[in-house]
Amino acid sequence: MNGKPKGKKVNKAWLHDHLNDPYVKLANREGYRARAAYKLKEIDEVFGLIKPGQLVVDLGSAPGAWSQYVRRKMSPAGAAAGALQGTIVALDLLPMEPIEGVTFLQGDFREDDVLERLALAVGDRLADVVISDMAPNLSGIGSADAARVEHLIELAIDFARHHMKPEGALVAKLFHGSGYDHLAAMFRSNFRIAKPFKPKASRDRSTETFMVGIGLRAAETN
Repeated sequence: MNGKPKGKKVNKAWLHDHLNDPYVKLANREGYRARAAYKLKEIDEVFGLIKPGQLVVDLGSAPGAWSQYVRRKMSPAGAAAGALQGTIVALDLLPMEPIEGVTFLQGDFREDDVLERLALAVGDRLADVVISDMAPNLSGIGSADAARVEHLIELAIDFARHHMKPEGALVAKLFHGSGYDHLAAMFRSNFRIAKPFKPKASRDRSTETFMVGIGLRAAETN
């Protein structure tokens, strides 16, 4: 037998779970583009990271749910439109539908032209908070996937080191499994406070978790 029926069964089961997911229903009701908004909401409620008046940079922002949450948190009335106290800059390789008050830059933040556009968007300010929901396309090959995740974490930390205030915070997604301990150690070596956190909005079967790093450690010199 070929695997076609099995695939259809899996897709149907996923679709059923997705449509009945309470966070999907809540996102639809509250106008968020993805259930991921509630992951950042939980992280923020525990660690108290995002405040009006800040500069927040959202890496890997598409489709925009995290930027939507930040935008509402920086609104005096928690609204999705209208007054905004703060600056939000979102970056992604993929296109993203506009969000009122959010500056979106499409491109690779490792490239000079994207960094130049970022500099124009923020002026001489450094970010108070950097949030990264970036994740690679996983292949199912443990060693290859671990290397891809590690690369994205390294990029996020390097970005924070160059574009974030010393007392700022970085939130980044990683996955339990091969390489997790190394990535957690990387956070501890770069931040004075480094805490793992798995939001309730993360699906139980998902291996994703988030690391919160607060306060950059001084760069080591040889």
